[in-house]
Amino acid sequence: MSTHPEYEIERAFIVYKPPQDYQHHRWNEIEQGYYVDPISGIFTRVRRKGPLYFETIKKGSGLVRQEKEREITQEEFEAAWTMTEGWRLEKVRYELPYGAYLIELDIYKGPLHPLITAEVEFESVEASHNFTPPSWMDKEVTEDPHYTNAHLARYGLPDDQATLSDT
Repeated sequence: MSTHPEYEIERAFIVYKPPQDYQHHRWNEIEQGYYVDPISGIFTRVRRKGPLYFETIKKGSGLVRQEKEREITQEEFEAAWTMTEGWRLEKVRYELPYGAYLIELDIYKGPLHPLITAEVEFESVEASHNFTPPSWMDKEVTEDPHYTNAHLARYGLPDDQATLSDT
């Protein structure tokens, strides 16, 4: 998470061929689901990342979004998980150091396979503009709402990626 506790500055990319050594880096299995609070209408994400559980509220879209995350108990996760039916995804996240940055490489499982994305968080908008991605990070999708995890969990692969699952 960035040093701005209420904001996330992040760029996202599609990856068609990850670097050969990605599996040698630290990784976690992730399950996450989304639900809408019936009173406030706010989207909430619940996530199991290895042995830890989190609840995250994100607002906005694109490069800079509001984000509020807190660690929750397994019991809280399981109670919220029941509300995420039809809005879930699974992935393996690899953490790849890249200069001063950390690239989070997500290999999706289940219906989103073979989608692979990469995300990088930044301390400032200026830093995000100065970032030069490695050559294996292909198409930038930071501003494309079809590639948010909430959208992927609900609607599946975007049309431009659906043909990948046929190969």
